[in-house]
Amino acid sequence: MLLIGNAKVITRDAENPFIEDGAVAIDGKVIAEVGPTAALKAKYAGAEFVDARGRIVMPGFINTHMHYYSTFARGLSLGGKPATTFAEVLSGLWWRLDKCLTLDDVYYSCVGPMIDEVRSGVTTVIDHHASPYAVRGSLFKIAEAAKLFGLRSNLCYEVSDRDGEKIANEGVQENLEFATWCRDQDDDMIKGLVGMHAQMTVGDATLDKCVKAANDAGVGFHIHCAEGIEDVVDAIAKYGLRVIERLDKRGVLNDKSIAVHCIHITDAEKEMLAASRVAVVHNPQSNMGNAVGVSPVLDLLKRGVLVGLGTDGYTADMTDSLKTAAVLHKHAAQCPSVNWVEPHQMLFENNKTIVERFIKGKTGALKKGHYADLVIVDYRGPTPLNANTIAGHILFGIQGRHVDWTIINGRVVMKERELVGIDEAGLLAKSREAAQKLWNRI
Repeated sequence: MLLIGNAKVITRDAENPFIEDGAVAIDGKVIAEVGPTAALKAKYAGAEFVDARGRIVMPGFINTHMHYYSTFARGLSLGGKPATTFAEVLSGLWWRLDKCLTLDDVYYSCVGPMIDEVRSGVTTVIDHHASPYAVRGSLFKIAEAAKLFGLRSNLCYEVSDRDGEKIANEGVQENLEFATWCRDQDDDMIKGLVGMHAQMTVGDATLDKCVKAANDAGVGFHIHCAEGIEDVVDAIAKYGLRVIERLDKRGVLNDKSIAVHCIHITDAEKEMLAASRVAVVHNPQSNMGNAVGVSPVLDLLKRGVLVGLGTDGYTADMTDSLKTAAVLHKHAAQCPSVNWVEPHQMLFENNKTIVERFIKGKTGALKKGHYADLVIVDYRGPTPLNANTIAGHILFGIQGRHVDWTIINGRVVMKERELVGIDEAGLLAKSREAAQKLWNRI
């Protein structure tokens, strides 16, 4: 039994949102109780006590769309003509990088972001992977790294026809085998989906194979949707349908699936998203960096679409994505009074709901019976912190660098800014070595 007390507890439990001098009792993987420090110290007198010393205790952050494989692009310079379209970004950078990844690269590309995730209080990640010349076994490599760092994870391989039928089939099989393995493990720490890159790189024959694989494994899909206008142009030209229309017609959109981005969509497509109950994930920094447009997430939320928040590999720190989402939609609407509530809803409520669609247990709140996924945050605000001011302090104050402890599934994975049982220096040295070899090959 572990008892964390003398804390300002942000629970994300609507019935008990904030405790000024609170404590969280952890029994194995789950939270046994949340309440006043004095009462819980008396009740759990034999528990190991962690004195938060007035720091904040809150649920860990959830990232519902990540790309670990993109790590080795950091600092990479390929030369040539600068990209002026999203298609050129894909072909000039990402589709050159992913072709060079080996299975060892897949593992070591996880090291940097996983360290950063733990350090910034991220406890659950849904990743979308690509390594077309190292497909088989790639998801198991990522799972191996996730187990080392203790991250709750959901993984998939992004199937694509761009590298030929053989590699596309390998992607389908990797998804099927991994998702089936996860099902047999029956462990909420690791789950799988069937991934596809985007409809513009997946023809009907391959899409049908993905649908069969998902049905066989009993899982849903994870796919980029209408991220760039190129995706829409392709769908209309080849199929006479828009992106969401095609995916809806083919049975991809459902409450087990994730549709990422959803930028270039019509009102009719928004209604399809709402009716299908698919989860949409917003990635504001990526959308701005790729200059693909602004996703209509505020309208989607009004229509009842479950919209979560991700990073698309741009950062490991979910507070970065939260702050960007908060200002992007004010800027796009040219109205400073919009979008105060929605970023917090996406990160703290909807990301929790998305993850709980794929696991049997509960997470994302400090509440009895929920998984013990939580952080201790060393943030001393300049104004009062209470149930009514939490959002303002998180938006304008708290950052990942303030996280001192990260606990996932009841396991302490970071203690006072030191990762537990992890050779950071050694792993990062191997990551840099692998990255340099890849840079030499690309």
